[in-house]
Amino acid sequence: MTELSRHPLERLLGLSFSDPSLLQEALTHKSAGTPNYERLEFLGDAVLELVVTEQIYLLHPALDEGAMTRMRVALVRRESLAEVAKRLQLGSHLRFGPGERKSGGMHRASILADSFEALLGALYLDSGWEVVREIIKSQFDWDKLQSASADGLKDSKTRLQEWLQAKNLPLPDYAVVRIEGREHDRVFTVRLTTSAVEKAVEASASSIKWAEQAAAALALEQLER
Repeated sequence: MTELSRHPLERLLGLSFSDPSLLQEALTHKSAGTPNYERLEFLGDAVLELVVTEQIYLLHPALDEGAMTRMRVALVRRESLAEVAKRLQLGSHLRFGPGERKSGGMHRASILADSFEALLGALYLDSGWEVVREIIKSQFDWDKLQSASADGLKDSKTRLQEWLQAKNLPLPDYAVVRIEGREHDRVFTVRLTTSAVEKAVEASASSIKWAEQAAAALALEQLER
């Protein structure tokens, strides 16, 4: 493959797809037909979460699970992913049906975030874990994230409460549903229920407080996508 024949995204990322159809699929919105990026988005979401979790764990050895969860939520929220997609100019490369393109789909944050995750899914299938891991590491400002953490990210329970209040929805209920482990090494599982999400959310941590924060963070992940 010559340099001129490579897709602009390949040149920008410094790689070439062995299977160009994966890149094509990652850049195809469902309005343009099938195959489209939805399945790759599902895969890319899981890859992204694992890499981000690993980086937070490695870069912030002093943080407990509650703080790490809040940091991960801040990084993988829709707005953050859309900003990365804009830097890569993903919107200009997406294929849409006529109606979606006319309505401005290429600028919509939710579509940009989804397409970035789809691109990661395609990269994982085509080039493997190490390559996609390095791509993700290169696309986020980890120093900025550390600074935001030092300034004190608003805790997830507060953010969830504010989100629900803005929608005039009832506040969530938190209940301890399971306590495991020995007395000096307890693990608490909290179940969060709210009318804003279809199913109750559960999270575990070494204290009830952090389990509640983790559950709220998981609920926010669903609501902010």
